[in-house]
Amino acid sequence: MTSDSQFNSIRPYMGEEIPAAVERLSQAEEFLALFSQMTRIDKTKIQEQLKGITTRKEFQERFFGPTMKRLIAGTTDGVTATGLEYIEPGKSYLFVSNHRDIILDSAILNVLLSERGCHYCEAAIGSNLLINKWVTDLVKLDACFIIERGLPVRDMITSANMRSHYLRDVIHENEDSVWIAQKEGRTKNGDDRTQHSLLKMFRMSGPKDFVENFRELRVVPVSISYEWEPCDDLKTDELYQKTVGEYIKTPAADMRSMQQGLSGYKGRVHFAITPPIDHELEEIDAKDNNGDRIAELATLIDSRIQGNFKLWENNYVAYDLLHGTNKFTSKYSEKEKDNFIRVMTEKLDKLEGNRSVLNNIFLEIYANPVKNALERHICE
Repeated sequence: MTSDSQFNSIRPYMGEEIPAAVERLSQAEEFLALFSQMTRIDKTKIQEQLKGITTRKEFQERFFGPTMKRLIAGTTDGVTATGLEYIEPGKSYLFVSNHRDIILDSAILNVLLSERGCHYCEAAIGSNLLINKWVTDLVKLDACFIIERGLPVRDMITSANMRSHYLRDVIHENEDSVWIAQKEGRTKNGDDRTQHSLLKMFRMSGPKDFVENFRELRVVPVSISYEWEPCDDLKTDELYQKTVGEYIKTPAADMRSMQQGLSGYKGRVHFAITPPIDHELEEIDAKDNNGDRIAELATLIDSRIQGNFKLWENNYVAYDLLHGTNKFTSKYSEKEKDNFIRVMTEKLDKLEGNRSVLNNIFLEIYANPVKNALERHICE
């Protein structure tokens, strides 16, 4: 892992910071209570798992990895993956994916990679999510690096430049891969799009030549599909509040999203890993200017993520309900439709607001991936 002091404000823990952070975590009552409740493991057993850990690798292999596997087993009906054959053990990559869950998106990817004997990912996490000391200790022990949020405009370029150099250094040192979301924050409405500013940030470090610059990073688009989004009700409420007035995210709301994302039911989960972007860069380089090249690269990543999204029965049900059609009735049964409506009703009954608007927002979360597939002529 890169140890340059210029990255101290964003890098994960290293060296002597690790055993000190593990000790703090083992004494953090809120952490112990929460993880004991979610995993049904006694607090003292969690403390035993943490005892003697002195490296990030030990933390991931002895505590975080097994904990995530336990949560995955208890809150999903199984995780499937395609495309792991594109990832070579011993190589580092820049995984760019849609972002649906704060912790699990990168955590499940790490489980899949570790089972194949590949490098773990250092995962990007927003500074707004470092709600308290134990959360900070947990994510920085799990090799998360920090994306600073809420900076003055004059500091944003400096911060982006540092992140760009940091992730490139991690990949060049070939000890870890990097995971980062295709846009700032989670996708709330199910419409996955790549932020152009993210790709511009990648390019700020490395060679001036467009092809060489991105080829060095070994960009791998990943499409993540949850049958049931564990925070669909929270996302619906947030989007609704934004339509009727100003919405201000609180640390308590962020904590609830993290907790519900980890412990909430997700049904089936699918990760589609696509080939590293390589030869396509030559075609993109034929564009007239860097702005057009960035736009074309974003379009390519979107096509990989949207085009490989696993459409579940819920997605087709939501599309038909939202648009008042029977277009996809062959994709689901009446029982599956009734179950979707029942779950949606139970969740929305707990929210305050105009029911018609809330219904539409909730349905769009599941329907938008179908809309994108239709636009790409993937489903009819």
